[in-house]
Parts: sequence; C-alpha cells; structure tokens
Amino acid sequence: MAKPPAHRSTGSGDDSDGEALTKERILVSALEILDRDGIDGLSMRRLGKALGRDPMTLYRHAPNKAALLDGVAEKVLEQLVVDPDDTSDWITQLRSIARDFRQLTLAHPHVVPLLVTRPLATPLGMRPLGTLRPLEDILNLLNRTGFNATDALRVYRALFGFLVGHVLEELQERVERPDETDNVLRLGLHRLPIGEFPRVRALAQVLASYDGAAELERGLDILFAGLTATLTSPEGLTDIN
Repeated sequence: MAKPPAHRSTGSGDDSDGEALTKERILVSALEILDRDGIDGLSMRRLGKALGRDPMTLYRHAPNKAALLDGVAEKVLEQLVVDPDDTSDWITQLRSIARDFRQLTLAHPHVVPLLVTRPLATPLGMRPLGTLRPLEDILNLLNRTGFNATDALRVYRALFGFLVGHVLEELQERVERPDETDNVLRLGLHRLPIGEFPRVRALAQVLASYDGAAELERGLDILFAGLTATLTSPEGLTDIN
C-alpha cells in the first residue's frame, strides 16, 4: 500500500493536519485531558501530542499552563447561562443556575479547584473575565428585578457560598466497599472509634443514601426562605415555591 503524502508544512505549525489551531481547539482538548487525568496530568507536551502539534506552537495561544487553566475555567463557566432580561421570577432563575452549576461540576470534577480554590490567590479584578461573567450577569439580573446593589451582591454571595460548599461535599462522597450491604462497612465507618464518633456512625444509613440533587433542592429552599425573610425583596417576588 502506498504511503499517503505528508501534509506540507506552512511554517507556522498551526494547520499541519489541515485544521487551523485555534484557542478554542486548544481549550477543548485541554478540558478533555483534564477531565481524564486531572490538573497534574495536563501539560503543554501532552496537549501538543493530543493535537498533533509541536508543543511550542501552543504558546502562541496560551503563554503558560496557568493561562491555559484559566482558559479552561472560562470555557466551563461560559456554559452557565444567566438571562438578565428575565426578571419575572428571580428565584426560579437562580435555582436553575444552581442546578446547572452542580451539573457542570459533576461533569468536570477536576475543574472544581479552578473554580473554587484557584481564585483565592487572585484579586477579583485580576481574574479571567470569563470567570466573572456569572457575577456580573446575576448582579444585573437582581438589579433589574429591583434589588439594590448591596443586596444583589449579598444574594450572589449567599447562593455561590452555598453552592461551593454543596459541590465540595457531594464530590467527596465516596464509598469504600460498593458491594457491601452493611452501611457502616460500606462507608468505612467501622474504622472510626465507636466511643468517639457514635453520632457519625449512627447516621450510616442516611450517609449511605446521600442524594446530591435532593440535598441541593433542600438547601436552596432554606437559602431562599432566609433571603426573602431578611432582605428587602422586590414587591410580589417573595414566594419561594
């Protein structure tokens, strides 16, 4: 069988496979590697191999790994859609946003540190613009609904403070022995000294039946009930049901 002709290099290294190397392609491939292998498994060398490119060509689109990780975080968060013009029911929209955020983190658990812990080392105004878009859009939504600027920020902080805690809690739910029927053994609670952790061990059945979606809804019910009770909500929009 004749060997197929090799692609002629353009000298740029950006279209050696006939498809232009764009930032979008790089981020899609980076997210795939990150989903599979985690942050430590993502490198310019591995990314270049996945794209069929010399790793040096990637630096034209991402100057370093930190910038690449920021781009991945932006790419994930761009899927979180907020409609600032839909002011008919702010609670329903925020509840939908919360559900979508949970689904994104479950689909991309290795991205969670980029959304939760990585921003802690960066002042707000120096973070990637795409990661601040949900904040701006939610503030815009709440301002248009009738909240003043300060209360709108309080609602955002309360919502995402709860969401981050919920996501971290849900992602750390792990069973030691999936095939075990005894919940104490299934969760590895037998390793805890019974005299020191009697209440935790007594909750074995509840812990083993953890339902992330249901827990999210219960938490949102409590959150929105508290917000509507303590903040000056726009007239006619205080019903949490």
